[in-house]
Amino acid sequence: MKKAAAALLFIAPCLVLAFSLARAETRAHANGKRPSPAPATAPHEARGGEAEARLIDIYKLIGQSKPREALRRAEGLVKDHPNFQLAQLVYGDLLASFSRPVRTPGDVPDTVGKPGAAMLAELRQESQLRLRALRERPAPGMVPSQFLALSPRNKHAIAIDASRSRLYLFENTSAGLKLVADYYISVGKSGIEKSVEGDLRTPVGVYFITSNLDPKSLRDFYGSGALPINYPNQLDIKRGKTGGGIWLHGTPPAQFSRAPLSTDGCVVLANPDLERIIRTVEVRSTPVVIAHNLKWMAPQSLAADSKSFENVLQGWHHAKSSGDMAKLTAWYAPDFLSYGKTLAEWTPLLQSEIKQLGGRDIQLKDVSYLRWTDSTDTMVVTFGELIKGAKTGRTKRQYWVRQGSQWKIFFEGTI
Repeated sequence: MKKAAAALLFIAPCLVLAFSLARAETRAHANGKRPSPAPATAPHEARGGEAEARLIDIYKLIGQSKPREALRRAEGLVKDHPNFQLAQLVYGDLLASFSRPVRTPGDVPDTVGKPGAAMLAELRQESQLRLRALRERPAPGMVPSQFLALSPRNKHAIAIDASRSRLYLFENTSAGLKLVADYYISVGKSGIEKSVEGDLRTPVGVYFITSNLDPKSLRDFYGSGALPINYPNQLDIKRGKTGGGIWLHGTPPAQFSRAPLSTDGCVVLANPDLERIIRTVEVRSTPVVIAHNLKWMAPQSLAADSKSFENVLQGWHHAKSSGDMAKLTAWYAPDFLSYGKTLAEWTPLLQSEIKQLGGRDIQLKDVSYLRWTDSTDTMVVTFGELIKGAKTGRTKRQYWVRQGSQWKIFFEGTI
């Protein structure tokens, strides 16, 4: 009994998580549902999220006063993932708990712990963030507010909540966005809101995956591969932000995961998690939202805003189809800039496109709206533009800004 009591002092948040998860399972049973068992995994196999799921099971066992079973599971976890430092820490604490009370993760004498104090602090923070993200999971069916409307071409979408060190992967189904996985991530050493090159911050905003880099072309430091995003985007450029080379990438062989704040600005995942994402998402069409805090909303709550902006885009569409240059240019902001061209320099291109129409209508296909709101309200709009009767067209992206009660285009370009 004394040994069990000592083990129960280990990581108080585990108890909170275990009880909350137990309540969720009780509700599921009451509704006639049984929790789905996790698929069996061979020791050498690395599924996305598998190691973290096993770690959480260990926390739950501790909370359920089952320290010996927790120890057995922890031993198996570190055997399968010897580079998982947080799992090693939990395993060590469980071993220690059978001989003395363990009151905090990495509870070692000061004389022993001082040389590794910084690493212990990082591992404790990682543990807290993993537990927090799992305690504060979004309600079923909720989606990030930035995903106003996605087109069928956006087969998947990614949202990152920096405050929880969490990446959420969605599948865009016929019934709407479905959360299929979420993973622990690391961001910049100096946090988020990147502004200038070398500031060691991760950018915030709406981005897209631009390529998939072959891991054979990369140093081991980047792990299983890398997915670059289009930082700086057009809003960043408008605001004078600098820098580049922001990737979603993996970890070096000696590390399963990195500390929450440990990158030069990239978003870093454990290699099995990154591999799942690389296998899943498509280049150029997958949006990546990075926010300090994600605001989760019911899809029906976003429908009114989506419809409202749809009417705005249709206004621009009708002006262009009509061939009326005065009406068309009224939709563009005075400070419009596209690849160095001002509105005055862009107008001849618009005139040329209208001339190509020859009186025919424009059809907009596969339209998506991604909203970003901070000090201003911005809409990132992507669509296929097809002249009626033509077999091929252009894929365009526009950035709109709300100015008072009106929306204006400050960037437009062909992808």
